[in-house]
Amino acid sequence: MIRVMVSSCLLGQRIRFNGLDAPSDKTILSRWQAEGRLVNFCPELAAGFPVPRPPAETVGGDGNLVLIGQARVLEDTGADVTGEFVEGANKALDFARKKGVGIAILTDGSPSCGSTYVYDGNFGGGQVPGQGVTAALLEQNGIRVFSEDRIGDALVHLESLENDAAGNGEWKNEG
Repeated sequence: MIRVMVSSCLLGQRIRFNGLDAPSDKTILSRWQAEGRLVNFCPELAAGFPVPRPPAETVGGDGNLVLIGQARVLEDTGADVTGEFVEGANKALDFARKKGVGIAILTDGSPSCGSTYVYDGNFGGGQVPGQGVTAALLEQNGIRVFSEDRIGDALVHLESLENDAAGNGEWKNEG
């Protein structure tokens, strides 16, 4: 069975930087939960960040550029937390591989989990297209990432993966 990694905050855990969760459409997630597909993960908690914690944003690009050392993740205090965000991404990838994850539903806008945009580093609400550090690393390793607004697209992709696996006899996460 192909597993689905989900940001823990999308499942109601109050672990975001501000101590809140992130509301999402639970219809498909509940179905996947009943099927035993869901595995939840928070790369920021895995990296040792507390709840609550200072807001952090990507400066100089997105997670892809962070991973190659051309952008950074800074807290609004000015503290450079790039290393911790990369550590959380690596832990998420290891976890995903161990659990047989084929797709991920992650919280958009997050410097870890954003899949279509991240905040621009000015702490004024500005956004730039791109991915968070964890989303970028998962995608680079063959795990397709969707935002909480694209769960329907994720369902279609999961069904495609399973159809391919049925035709080939098995599914492999080759990340």
